[in-house]
Amino acid sequence: MSYRNQTYSTMKLTFEDAIAIVQFDRPEAMNAANIEMSCERVEIYKNLAKDDAVRVIIVTGGEKVYCAGGDLAAFAKFNQEEAQEFINRGVEYQKLLMDMPKPTIAAIAGYAYGGGMENVLLCDLRIAADTAKFALPEIGVGIFPGGGATQRLVQNIPIAKAKEMIFFGKPIEAQEACTLGIVNKVVPVNELMEEARIWAKRLLRLSPVSLKAAKQAVDQAWNVDIYKGMQLEADAWADLFSTHDQKEGMQAFLEKRRPEFKGF
Repeated sequence: MSYRNQTYSTMKLTFEDAIAIVQFDRPEAMNAANIEMSCERVEIYKNLAKDDAVRVIIVTGGEKVYCAGGDLAAFAKFNQEEAQEFINRGVEYQKLLMDMPKPTIAAIAGYAYGGGMENVLLCDLRIAADTAKFALPEIGVGIFPGGGATQRLVQNIPIAKAKEMIFFGKPIEAQEACTLGIVNKVVPVNELMEEARIWAKRLLRLSPVSLKAAKQAVDQAWNVDIYKGMQLEADAWADLFSTHDQKEGMQAFLEKRRPEFKGF
């Protein structure tokens, strides 16, 4: 059975043409992540990465809550080995979403706490509803964020502010998150998914091959020194001149028409 037709217990997956919408779907637990969700996320993102019919991914939790973090009722029963197994699967899912070869958009309403906020940080673009709240509250239960926040939050905001959020665990409102640079834009909650779709459709009008290359070049800034990064950028830029999309894009510009990109 195709992953597109699979019924998931903790996630919901829908498609609108070339847009995939991945939704946390545990409303009874405020979309908190448990073992089953961690497995289903890995399966979904593995398949989305290689599905050529999907060109943009929107990640959401619905209009009430994005994801309230990890399911503490499940976590409280873990021993060290079980905790290690769970978090290793989390690292696998993080890599899949972080390295996704197509753009990802987080559409956030309500609580994005703990692992929910860490999920937001994995996405390329982030739109928050005016109801959104962001926090990393793990320190209050004797642990700390283990889903990438200690690494990625400092790529988004000043290190002192990142430590404040991690050390104290206090939530911030959507507008402060926007001011800090955690999200790109804040909209009324009833406009959230409409805005996410508008952004997704804008991306669909662009070249998939150049978007992929641009995303990889930007992400390399955190992995290599500036000189290596500059050369990787230059090589990827030059490589695009062997593609149909580069030739079509420039020719369309010269002919004053909309380009028809093919993704190769």
